[in-house]
Amino acid sequence: MTDLFSDARAWASQDPDDADRAEIEQLLAEGGDAARAKLEERFADRLHFGTAGLRGAVGAGPNRMNRAVVRQTTAALARWLGVHRPGARRTGVVVGCDARHRSSELADEATAVLAGHGIPVHRLPDRRPTPLLAFAVRHLGAAAGVMITASHNPPADNGYKLYLDDGAQIVPPVDAEIEALVEQVGPLSDVPLAGPSDPRIVRLGDAVSKEYLRSVVAAAPGHLPRAPLSVVYTPMHGVAGELFVEGMRLAGLPPVSVVAAQAAPDPDFPTVAFPNPEEPGALDLAFAEASRLGADLVLANDPDGDRLAVAVPDAAAPMGWRRLTGDEVGVLLGAFVLDRVREGWRPFGGTAGRPLVAASIVSSTMLEKIAEDAGVPFVATLTGFKWLARAADAVPGTRLVYGYEEALGYAVGDVVRDKDGIGAGLTFLALAGHLRARESTLERCLGSLMRRYGVHRTVQHSVPTPDPGERMARLRADPPAEIAGSEVRRSLDLAAGCTWQEGLPALPPADVLAYWLATGTRVLVRPSGTEPKLKGYVEVVRTVGGGDVAGALAAAEEELDAIGAALGALLGG
Repeated sequence: MTDLFSDARAWASQDPDDADRAEIEQLLAEGGDAARAKLEERFADRLHFGTAGLRGAVGAGPNRMNRAVVRQTTAALARWLGVHRPGARRTGVVVGCDARHRSSELADEATAVLAGHGIPVHRLPDRRPTPLLAFAVRHLGAAAGVMITASHNPPADNGYKLYLDDGAQIVPPVDAEIEALVEQVGPLSDVPLAGPSDPRIVRLGDAVSKEYLRSVVAAAPGHLPRAPLSVVYTPMHGVAGELFVEGMRLAGLPPVSVVAAQAAPDPDFPTVAFPNPEEPGALDLAFAEASRLGADLVLANDPDGDRLAVAVPDAAAPMGWRRLTGDEVGVLLGAFVLDRVREGWRPFGGTAGRPLVAASIVSSTMLEKIAEDAGVPFVATLTGFKWLARAADAVPGTRLVYGYEEALGYAVGDVVRDKDGIGAGLTFLALAGHLRARESTLERCLGSLMRRYGVHRTVQHSVPTPDPGERMARLRADPPAEIAGSEVRRSLDLAAGCTWQEGLPALPPADVLAYWLATGTRVLVRPSGTEPKLKGYVEVVRTVGGGDVAGALAAAEEELDAIGAALGALLGG
């Protein structure tokens, strides 16, 4: 434990934050097993770039989110930009933050470090959504963007998302290159810092937000007829509400009813157990308000505004409302966009590229079939919008008109090269109004898609296991011959990269295993990036005979249940 204590003392001696330094010193003074365990949590590792940047609990130490970690990481970023983006000293970096605990303080730290390295900073106003930052990078012609946010993580967390000059999140090898430079930063007291009045720091007003909304509204298929809809909306104590409501006004959409108790940003998220619209109970207040008003639709953004959840009335569901799955929203939006493409709509105008749509490999395969029917190229990517935003790179001469992943992430057009819950919400309202004008509903639209392309039922299973890496190795060494009694006909290991679609470039390496069963069912397995668990993504596809959607759904649900039971033993055993 001597090394642990030495590391902790060394870190505390250079920590720039008084409270964080005191936290470490207090644990060192306490001694004992409990204090040791807390120190081990903070010093066993450091935060690493994952699927969506750095994320961790706010607190002291290299394995937490704090000023010291932000200072180190941003100093490494500044060095990387100096080599790979030398124009950064002219174009600058955009820095923004959400409303989580210490977000503003951490954004200020990143700003001071960048400006201290001679890099201009375009500092967005506090409490702004992530899609705005992604938009601002290209809009301002910046070399990079830093967003302080932990999206829909628990209240104790915060994070650091990093974007490059193309407006998309970093991908390998950039993440590894920046992490390697972190080790070379040296004493934090030697990192040059700019004062808050430094002329290289430009504090932006609302102009960028206005241009973002104008661009998103212009890119959405908003010229369609809209019938009045009664909509309840919640930003879930996050930062998207103001821009979403203003975007509706600009689009000419009727006002929504905002859930009052969740309208203002609050980093404690006091009305929800977990600030993620996918979680059970997260939309209960919105459901109650929608039932009281007799609403037609419920929409929700997650705390940083990059995700969208949708719910529809359903008398058989708890509280009378059913949240659509991410894949249901994904194919509804995708079919709507592709219908507009058939009519000649282009979110980027003119002939700037052939339309292309994309989805992550763990999402439903229905969008691929809809795209094929429309004669539009489709690309499957690894999980994460850092890959989806770049899907058009696989098909020269194309531009992304729509992309989604099953975890409630959607992008309409490429105005924002990241998932955008605000832009997706505006487009979804246009879709719902379009259907209402034709005396149809979202459920009928889903039924029509299922009759045409088959029932596609998807579910994600999380299976706790003490060592996900070891379990993945065991699956590779001893692959299953069957799952839930169904023979595994084909398998694929993405660890070294692989061809997922014939005629397209191979996918980059990823710790993912894929199995196709004799029934046509697909199972993908990957370790969680943040918790000791494996995740299994299951898709069951059933043709609809004689228009019997209900029968096909029942058969699909039965197989989903059987596979879910089998995955517990397969992944956690």
